[in-house]
Amino acid sequence: PPGGRDERIMELILDELRVLPILALHVPLPIDPALAELCRTIRRRPADDWSLQRSAERLGISGRTLTRQFQRETGLSFSQWLQRARLLAGLDALAAGHPIIEVALDLGYDSPSAFSAMFRRTLGVPPSQYFGDTPAHGAEDD
Repeated sequence: PPGGRDERIMELILDELRVLPILALHVPLPIDPALAELCRTIRRRPADDWSLQRSAERLGISGRTLTRQFQRETGLSFSQWLQRARLLAGLDALAAGHPIIEVALDLGYDSPSAFSAMFRRTLGVPPSQYFGDTPAHGAEDD
């Protein structure tokens, strides 16, 4: 009924959805075959050293050229794309129950704290809270 409990709950849910930050975690693949293959390789081996210079050398182009091509084809800088690719791989691993330390090291981070800092900057909560493992700051225990 109008004004009833169900309607108020639905309005609350809709209000909360409206204020959620929109986070595009899509990792677009470039159209250029060489860039697309580089991206597929990065996704298969995210822990490798994927510096801009090393990646450009792998393609036989300059870092500046790689930067321009990546921006043009994906709408992201190379470092933004790499961070998103690693974050998505991390989300998959965390969802599968892998410990944060294992996920961080498997993705090429020097430490779990470095991974956690990037995770928190991007998603607003630490990995331990993302899947509801730990109550959010300020939440009271039942």
